[in-house]
Formats: sequence, C-alpha cells, structure tokens
Amino acid sequence: MTEADGFGIEVNFLTGRYVATCHNDRRKPEWPPHPARLFSALVATWADADEPSSAERAVLEWLEDLGPPDIAADATAAPRRVVSHFVPVNDMAVVSRKWQVRRASRTADLARQLQRERASAGDETTRKIKQLEQRLAKQLDVRDQVSAVGNTSLDMAKEMFPESRSEKRERFFPSMTLTDFEDGAESRVTYVWQRGLAADMGSTLDGMLARLTRLGHSSSLVSCRVVTEPPEALFVPSSTGVTRLRSVRAGQLADLERRYQHHQGMSPRSLPFSDAGYRVSRESAPPASCSPNTAGEWIVFEFAPGSRVSPLTRVVDVATTLRAAVFRYAEDPIPEGLSGHAADGTPTAEPHVAFLGLPFAGHRHADGRLLGAAVSVPDRADEASRRALYRAIGAWERLCGDSGRSSYPLRLTFGRKGAIDMRRLLGPTALRSLSPNDWTGPSRRWVSVTPIALPKHPGRLRRAPSVAVSKAWRAAEAFVRQAATHVDLPEPAEVQVGLAPLVVGSRPAASFPPFLQPGRHGPGRRQLVHAVATFDRPVQGPLMLGAGRFVGLGLMRPLRDESNE
Repeated sequence: MTEADGFGIEVNFLTGRYVATCHNDRRKPEWPPHPARLFSALVATWADADEPSSAERAVLEWLEDLGPPDIAADATAAPRRVVSHFVPVNDMAVVSRKWQVRRASRTADLARQLQRERASAGDETTRKIKQLEQRLAKQLDVRDQVSAVGNTSLDMAKEMFPESRSEKRERFFPSMTLTDFEDGAESRVTYVWQRGLAADMGSTLDGMLARLTRLGHSSSLVSCRVVTEPPEALFVPSSTGVTRLRSVRAGQLADLERRYQHHQGMSPRSLPFSDAGYRVSRESAPPASCSPNTAGEWIVFEFAPGSRVSPLTRVVDVATTLRAAVFRYAEDPIPEGLSGHAADGTPTAEPHVAFLGLPFAGHRHADGRLLGAAVSVPDRADEASRRALYRAIGAWERLCGDSGRSSYPLRLTFGRKGAIDMRRLLGPTALRSLSPNDWTGPSRRWVSVTPIALPKHPGRLRRAPSVAVSKAWRAAEAFVRQAATHVDLPEPAEVQVGLAPLVVGSRPAASFPPFLQPGRHGPGRRQLVHAVATFDRPVQGPLMLGAGRFVGLGLMRPLRDESNE
C-alpha cells in the first residue's frame, strides 16, 4: 500500500460532551482539545499495556516530530455554565491525618533517594537501589495503610461515609457541549497532518487508538481511529494566532517518562508542551456563504464583574478608549492597517482593525450592559499591521501584569467617568455575548445591535411633511444597502430601517450620543438608525456596517430564526 497524502486522528465524543479544565483557569473548559492532551492520552494507553510495544513507541516518537496539527472541530460547540460543587474529600481514611502526613513524607524521601541513586549508577542496578525499591514498594502497599479493625475509632469510621465527612472542597467541572450531537450526528474532533502515513504505521496507530477510551476527564468517553480523508480544519497553526494551544515537541515521550519517574502517579505533575498559536480558518465557512471585508479574527477582552455596569450607549466611548490604549503601546510608525490612516493622514481605503464593545444583547433576558470589548482583525489585514497590534497588546499586558490587579490587569480609564478593569479572554467563555461564534453566523438575516451611522444625511426622519419623511426613510434604506456593498457584500434583497431597537438589550438610536466624523466642511453629525438586512444567500460574519463600524457602531447580529433567541 502507498502512503496517504495526509491523515487525521478522529476523536468521537460518545456523550456529545467534552469535559476538561483549561490549564490556566480551573473554571473554564478547554476548547478545542489541545494536541498535547491527545498525545499524553496516547502515551498512557501505550504504557498501560502489559508489554508496551516497541512498534507503538516508534509511532509515538514519529508523531511528536510532526508539529502542530490542523484541527477540525465543531464551530458551534458551547461551554456549559460552570457552577461550583462542594464534594466530600475522597482520601478519607480510618487512620489519623498526622500518620498519613508522616507516611507521605517518608515515601517522598525514599522516592528522592531512589532517583539520586539511579542517576549516579547509570544503567547499573546496585544493591542499594534494590533495597530502596523494596522499601518504597512497602510504603506504597495499600494493605499496610489501615490499622486493625478493632483499634479503629468509631467517629473516624463514620467519616468514611460521604454524608458524614466533615471536610468538603469546592470543585468545578467545566465542559463543552458539541451541538451536532443533539441533532443525532456524531460529535467529533479531528487532528489533521499533511504528511504521508505508511500502511504499517497506520495500522499500528489505529490499534493504539482503538484502546483509547477517554480524553480529558474520565466522563469524556471517546472512540478514536485513523482517517485518510479528514474534514476541513477550523483551527490552523499560525505564528500570529491569538489562540494558544499546548502542542507536542520533539522528545515529548522521553520527557513524560522522566517526569513519571519523579511523581510516580502520586505527586502533583505538569504536562510538558510546546506553545503553538492558532487562528480560525475562513476556508471552513460554508461554500455558499459570502463574507464582508470586516470579517476576521477577534481578540476579546472580558470586563471584570464589577465593571459590567456600562450601558450599550457608551459603546463608542469604550471603543475609542480601547483604541487609544492599544495605540499608546504600539511602535511608531503605526501601520496603515492598524491606524486606519495612510501616511499623509487621509483615511485608508482598505479594511483595517476595528474596536468594538460587546453587549449582552439578543437573548431573552439581555439588559444591554457591555460585558467586554473586542479588537477585530480583518482577514485582509497585512502582516505588518497584525504584528504591530499583537506586540502592542503584549506590551500593554506585560506592563500591567505587576499592577496588583492580577485577575483583570488591564484598565481603560475614562477620567471622571471612571475606569473599566478587564483581561484578554483565552479559550471559550460561558458568557455567550463574548463568544465570536455568537456574532458570526452564517445567516441570511442580520439585525443591528448598535445603530448604523449612515454615510450621508437622509433628511428629516420625523417632524416633517409626510412626503419629506417618506423620502428620507427611502434614502436611509438606500444608504444601508450602500453600507453593505461598501464592505464587499451583495446588495441586500430587503432592508427595514427604524429608530427603535430591534433586539432585546439594544437601545433606541436616539439614546446614543451624537456621532461626529470629520468632513470637508468640518465635523459632521451622522444620522443613526437601526436596521434589518436580508440577503439572498448566507453571510458569514462578523459584520459591521456604516460610518462608525470601526469604533463600535453598526455591530450586526445574525438572526437564525424569527425569535431573538
């Protein structure tokens, strides 16, 4: 058999749920499953065999040299709301805690002595090593860890029952729900390498995958296999990607073995990994959809709970303050794709980075508060602009890291209007309004959450003769159509405009402060309207329309059905 042009490892989640904790936040789920986690699960499967196979070891060593894989995953996977559980401590015993501490200390001392002796003896097994191994095995013998039944305290014996245990600890079990499973389809994640896979190695790898039963928490039951025709990837490695995943590096297997010799499955341990940047692949969008030139990657910032009091009407203030903060740490000269201005100071004609406020809107109980902010990087942004943006945000985070606001180190200051503490969001979030998936579609119908600033004044929309008002509303509709074509979308088949909010949590257009933009004859006040735009084919967002689309206005939300859910 010949080698395949590329191959993938398909992981099917049998319960439609992936349970795993983000490595840097115990309250957040990990998504997508990190490649290093899959590799460690494979190593554990190989090592659990009665006689670990040398052929399987060779496959593992080959895998660790392949580099970060592409990842095909469910784009609509949603994190389950995380709640704390106070559970009984599982390591209760009928012996005293002081006795357990003394025994654990002796065990750790023996393990360290054995490690030093093995290091000094090299490949030779000395008499002292054998003695230390015997003593350590005795310390670890479970049968020797309980006292005689007749000497057991009745109160300590009662504590063995969960309802009687006095000590309970707070635990979190974050998870991701793969929504395809609800429709009867299999929920899977596929890791894809564009490398050939020989038939003998493929069968060896497939046999090892057949024995892998879980990924992440023990409740994440999986079935795995090798596939030679993998699906399109959603996440692809990128040196400038803002999503950071733990990947595999050369020597990973040997490193895991060395660390196991130290912790022996008892002491706290850490997972060796190579940090890899990932971005979302636009090629994974449905082929029948189209995208505006504003579509791209979002860098999301989550506001601290105490800072989630700003109303939606402050969105331009928040966006411009975020923009100024990023520019403060950017190196001069700021590239055109980041600043939005050419070298001579004129506005650029190309798509550039936008700054947005993310409100709680479009859901049944939405109240319109700003929960966070985002920096939108269009796919067409040049590499210099991307790097300048990432370096500026990195410099901001490094400088504010020692500010004492460790959980939410970044701060937006508004003078007398107060300040907002926030942090860059890494991985999925339980706040749906902060998830880019909530704003991307695809959908044929899009509705404004923040009002659209029209490129020209349509005329008086109220308190004018009926003929003039009717003409002004037709002009407003035409300007919304023009705003759609201005971002490289087809003209909408239908446009409805108004001044009242069209989704739960939004606010009337008149509630927003006047939006002024420079013009030939000085600053001009733009007319703000809400709109629903319906297209002939699905549009893949994110989508921002109008003159204020780079500072938080004209943020559109996809409508997947007739409700605001």
